[in-house]
Amino acid sequence: MAGNITIIENEDNIPFDVKRIYYLYDVPGGESRGGHAHYELEQFIIAVSGSFDVILDDGKIKKVVSLNRPNLALHIVPGMWRELDNFSSGAICLVLASHKYDEKDYVRDYSKFKNLK
Repeated sequence: MAGNITIIENEDNIPFDVKRIYYLYDVPGGESRGGHAHYELEQFIIAVSGSFDVILDDGKIKKVVSLNRPNLALHIVPGMWRELDNFSSGAICLVLASHKYDEKDYVRDYSKFKNLK
């Protein structure tokens, strides 16, 4: 076998049409990303290299999901507060998003998020 391949196809193995793809890399040690929720946006988050933690918060329960395998994705639905933390050296986080960037879709204030819940 000459390596592995992972296929991602709209509405086949991902439940939405991907409208935006971006990736995070060179995140300095001790830094975090995210710290927000979305009204409508869905995301698939993949650790294509290295590892990092995704902290999910539905307003009542917090859960930490460690991502460290490029063939696994975490599906984040609307209304979930998320933070990405604990990036390993050389980690690359790939994000597949259901919508193009729209600042109005973001909830960036945690107290506002809690009030919405």
